[in-house]
Amino acid sequence: MAREEKEEEKQIIETIDEDGNIVNFELFDIIEFEGKEYALLIPIEIELENEDDESRVILMRLTKDGDGYLFEVLEDEDEFKKVSSYIENLANEEEDE
Repeated sequence: MAREEKEEEKQIIETIDEDGNIVNFELFDIIEFEGKEYALLIPIEIELENEDDESRVILMRLTKDGDGYLFEVLEDEDEFKKVSSYIENLANEEEDE
């Protein structure tokens, strides 16, 4: 019997930047913090251009919108710092294991 292997499909998120340009991201992870959900996104263009460099990760808040989600920029610097610190602590705990 042949063994079936499932490949994880990349989830691509398409957004529009402040200049009206379409920007595509790969959804890396979703983190819950203080009752809210946050998305870690990797810009696809940067990933392709800088394969040797560490990819830049974008942090956005997820807000439920009917059957889907809205990706919102974190404009509150304190919220950004708290969530970023939480994510860094999670990453450090994973490295220690």
